[in-house]
Amino acid sequence: MEHFTIATVAEKSPDFRRVLWTGEKTQLVIMTIPPGGEIGEEVHDGIDQILTFVSGTGEARVGGETRDVAQGDLVVVPAGTKHNFVNTGPNPLVLYTVYGPPEHADQVVHHTKEEADAAEAAGEDEPPTS
Repeated sequence: MEHFTIATVAEKSPDFRRVLWTGEKTQLVIMTIPPGGEIGEEVHDGIDQILTFVSGTGEARVGGETRDVAQGDLVVVPAGTKHNFVNTGPNPLVLYTVYGPPEHADQVVHHTKEEADAAEAAGEDEPPTS
């Protein structure tokens, strides 16, 4: 059994992206977006995503709509939907997200967005099922 006190685990991670668990059909990832930072506009074809916000404040930009997000909020991003999440506050925006199916390499850790973008561009961040 995998067990996480997820808010505590997410709060303790300074990393932009850290994959905690990967299954055949889903993946659990924690993220910390620094003040002024963002995930970056993207679309996941064939992958649904659910994001739950642990701390900080930001904007969810999903499918042409924008909403403020804060601790306790959950946002669903259906497969094929353009989205971005931006930290609008003075503190890190901390969240955990579930992808179905997995989107990233198992157990991968990207300390910064730049590191994550470089790994994706180099094909080094592929899910185990691809």
